[in-house]
Amino acid sequence: MSAAPPLLPAPPAARWPWPPLVQASVALHAGAAALAFVPGQWPLALGAVLADQAVLTAAGLWPRSALLGPNVRRLPAARAGRGEIAITIDDGPDPQVTPRVLDQLDAADARATFFCIAARAAAQPALLREIVRRGHAVQNHSHDHRHHFALLGPRGLATEIGRAQAVLAELTGRLPHCFRAPAGLRNPLLDPVLHRLDLHLVSWTRRGFDTRVRDPARVLQRLTRGLAAGDILLLHDGNARRCDSGQPVIVEVLPALLQRCRAAGLHTVTLDEALARRGAAAGILRDAPR
Repeated sequence: MSAAPPLLPAPPAARWPWPPLVQASVALHAGAAALAFVPGQWPLALGAVLADQAVLTAAGLWPRSALLGPNVRRLPAARAGRGEIAITIDDGPDPQVTPRVLDQLDAADARATFFCIAARAAAQPALLREIVRRGHAVQNHSHDHRHHFALLGPRGLATEIGRAQAVLAELTGRLPHCFRAPAGLRNPLLDPVLHRLDLHLVSWTRRGFDTRVRDPARVLQRLTRGLAAGDILLLHDGNARRCDSGQPVIVEVLPALLQRCRAAGLHTVTLDEALARRGAAAGILRDAPR
């Protein structure tokens, strides 16, 4: 698939608000460039630049960091005050796992947000529409979930995210307004792209590591230790690890997780419900499939 065309005319964009760390980085590089021309000072200039790059890299490798731009890690306070939480499910849709997850959510009258890989969604269009038909939200988890996503430049990021926007909007009738980076990893060039596309960066409050941990009890403990209103929880229907029984971990964990949420008086909401859309271009392209 070629790079995605614009989905809707872009609204007049507000100027990108430079994060303080990025502003400091630019100023440091300018100062280092000047210092490098001072006799004997180039090692100091080089050291300052290398230290700055290390800080930027660390910020990008920390999925819940807000140093490189806004990062939704919890639901808004008003939503938390209503006892709401969000269950987010990444890396699908998977034709073997996702239908079972949907049935479990239906059984508990719960709603979730699926951060879908657009290339996988394009291969399972009926399943993606079924996610929406059952009342869940579909959001952007990139087009190909590239392992080197965090190394892409502005053009590569815009293409990868924009293609996913086009595919998911075409399949569901709704333009996603949230984005989750593959593995949560990113670089300082991502936030300007998200700002231009009116996308929230969303991470999580707690995760189960269910793509690596095969013990459902451990995954459940990670997700529910200190569980509280406003939490954003992370599970996976794609790339799901299998338990010793051969079942996907999420299938073993989700019913117990939903039961604990109910016991704690917590109610699940989608990110479509919990987060306001950022710009006039984000919205419904056509009626959602029935």
